[in-house]
Amino acid sequence: MSAAFTIFAKKMGREKRIPFEVSIDPFYSDSNMCYLEQKMAGYKEGKLEFAEHELIEE
Repeated sequence: MSAAFTIFAKKMGREKRIPFEVSIDPFYSDSNMCYLEQKMAGYKEGKLEFAEHELIEE
């Protein structure tokens, strides 16, 4: 563990940046949160439509 941190710290010192991409989970995007809030409102009003589908088994 200490070797991994040492490598990380040296690389960060050389490059003057975090040596990997930092990204946000798209599930929490504004558009998806808006969609989920609309679905929840529809559920609470009893207007939510359900669709059946077959499960995919591998």
